[in-house]
Amino acid sequence: MRLARLLIRVYLNGLYRLRHAVKIGPFGPNGARIVATAPTAGDNPLKAALYRHHVKQVHEASCSVATVVTVINAVKSLQGLAGKPIRQHEILDTVHAAHWKQRMAPGGHRGRRGLPLQLLGQVVRASFDAYRIPYAAIEAVQMPRRPGAAPAVQKQLWQRLADFERKGNGLVIAHFDQGAFVPALSLPHISPVGGFDPASGDVIIFDVDPDQQSPYNVTFQTFCRGLASNYHYVFTPFGYGSGGYVYVRLG
Repeated sequence: MRLARLLIRVYLNGLYRLRHAVKIGPFGPNGARIVATAPTAGDNPLKAALYRHHVKQVHEASCSVATVVTVINAVKSLQGLAGKPIRQHEILDTVHAAHWKQRMAPGGHRGRRGLPLQLLGQVVRASFDAYRIPYAAIEAVQMPRRPGAAPAVQKQLWQRLADFERKGNGLVIAHFDQGAFVPALSLPHISPVGGFDPASGDVIIFDVDPDQQSPYNVTFQTFCRGLASNYHYVFTPFGYGSGGYVYVRLG
């Protein structure tokens, strides 16, 4: 595992330098753009609640914790459920799915840290159940890389993002290559989607990384490329495939 981690680090640093040198990815015209205006409740109560309850991860492996806490607290506030906002250490002591707390520790669970997409789906469902928050469906959707398979998945994702923006009846949690969006290493990363513009196709990310101080937007195609990242080639020994998203349909 130590050798694998070393090789991954070498690969990621090389990829970062390549993108910077040739001005592609986050260094090119399709890189992230800062969003300066906060959403208001009049625009969409769910978007405003996500922004209001947005928190940053406390260490490098805990993006899933900050993301799920953001989502749970936002939905709880909209549904009028009693209780104070949940904190990150509290949810790890409450939700035991997928060895979540162990995966956040320095040694991980059997040497594996963070949450691959399917485990993220399990944790999101278990969190909604643990706090007795009603929902209609929760689905983990892997973004395919096979030619001919992606268009149907992208069409469904577009519709779900549009429904989130217009109706506020569901939300998207992205599992993506962070280095595809912002100047960072190409590590698997998790953050909630905070908005979508069906006219332009811009997707707003409420990134839980403390280095990303403001929300940012990326084009829909850039977003899809980040979800379908090939980081799985080097992260396979740690249980990761390609990315995707978890969709929570509220009603």
